[in-house]
Amino acid sequence: MSYKGSLASQLLSQKDLKDCGLATFKYTAEGAYNKFIHKVSRFFNVEDHVVAVQKMSDNFIEACTLFVTDKTERNNRYHDTYIQEALHIIDGSLQNNKDTKTNIEFEVSLKQHICGFAASEFQKMHKNFIQTNDPYKCLLKTKEKFRADFKDLFHERDQCQKKAEEFTNQCLKPAIEDFVYRKMGPDVIDEMLTREEFSTRMSFQYSTLQDLLLTKNVHDFLSYSHSYETFVKKRILQQIKRQFSSCSATLKIEDRHLKSSVTCILDAINTAKSKKGRNLQAFVEDLCKELGDKLVISQYALGVFMVLNNADQEQFAHWLSESVRRMAECLQDELTKTLFDQKLKKLNLKPQNELFTRVIGCGKQCPFCAVPCEAGGKDHTEHFASLHRPQGFGQFRWIQTGLITDICSSLVISDKHFCCNATNNEWHSYKCYKDIFPLWKIPPDVSLQASDYWKYVMTKYNNDLAKEYNAQPADIPSAWRNITEIQAKASLEDSFHIK
Repeated sequence: MSYKGSLASQLLSQKDLKDCGLATFKYTAEGAYNKFIHKVSRFFNVEDHVVAVQKMSDNFIEACTLFVTDKTERNNRYHDTYIQEALHIIDGSLQNNKDTKTNIEFEVSLKQHICGFAASEFQKMHKNFIQTNDPYKCLLKTKEKFRADFKDLFHERDQCQKKAEEFTNQCLKPAIEDFVYRKMGPDVIDEMLTREEFSTRMSFQYSTLQDLLLTKNVHDFLSYSHSYETFVKKRILQQIKRQFSSCSATLKIEDRHLKSSVTCILDAINTAKSKKGRNLQAFVEDLCKELGDKLVISQYALGVFMVLNNADQEQFAHWLSESVRRMAECLQDELTKTLFDQKLKKLNLKPQNELFTRVIGCGKQCPFCAVPCEAGGKDHTEHFASLHRPQGFGQFRWIQTGLITDICSSLVISDKHFCCNATNNEWHSYKCYKDIFPLWKIPPDVSLQASDYWKYVMTKYNNDLAKEYNAQPADIPSAWRNITEIQAKASLEDSFHIK
């Protein structure tokens, strides 16, 4: 952050990274400018600056925490790019949330908090990796193997069967497991896309809102509004786990790829065996070359296997085929007994992230009511939503009467004004909302009202929302209080054209 000036450098020098990220991140209106904004927003009771920035910070921290967890679960060696990736996530998030005004003190504090937490987790991961891969410890692990190999060599014993089993368990089995998990991710995604709920973005939105209505949990509604992308990815992950919770759901996928890799190995053995009159090293090299496009064999494991190896090529090939068949049966049994949660951690790609991109799209939310963008995909220049909801869900409130029950479509052609962080807490005409939010297109229609679904939800959770947003409850129209849950569900079905 040196390019951001001397203040950034000064702030960074005041804290040791080891002391950062230990406690929950709490944003306070530090600095004269931010304190002024906080006082103004509190006075007008329109949008609380501290609440908005804290909500944004929580979303950034959750996204970075998921990133760190994903890296540490792989149990790899630490690389400097990991912290850089975390910083890029923060920078990208700040860029996408320019409407929420922040300063250099906030950015330094947030990055120190996230990097402090990330560094601590990466340190544990790296320490475990070093302990697991320490050369001396690895040597001790293979000491008895080398000793037994030397004795076989000295006594001129036939090593073929033992070496075939060694090669199968140390080189081929890990490569097959990696192949199965590498292929499983895309298969899980394809399987989920066949379900009606994931057929379109609208189907998923309908299913989500219906479940929110049935669960009757205000915290789920708040999470849906506050941290839409995180909430949806968690929901997708829950759906994936539910779909694949039984062994039979994944067994078909695993069995197909396991059989495919075993067939590939047996074919490669026959191909390598056809070249007569060579030593074992040449045979193994040809075998690995044949498998190269499909299976990745550890060069370390291969190197250990080749030490003090006097096996005959013909006999080795025979026992290797037998060993591979036995290994396939054992591996199939292991995969059957492995919990799906453990398998998810080994996948190279995260299905929930890919499904979010394919089904949901950009994940942007209306700056007023927080309804998600319906444009689909990420390659669109303008965000829109066909059905907006009361702006109280986006934390907007009238000075006198509390949370807003009006919806965006009618407000953008009214003579009313809004005031928020993006306007530097100055009043701005709803008719000119594009001056502040140029990427959003809100269809103007004075006749539109919130659907019965959102009227019901707003009425039911009015006090909870007000408490959460540090605002006065909305002035709920009397007609809204007569809407039942059955009517709300019917309204939802009508909005999404569900028969």
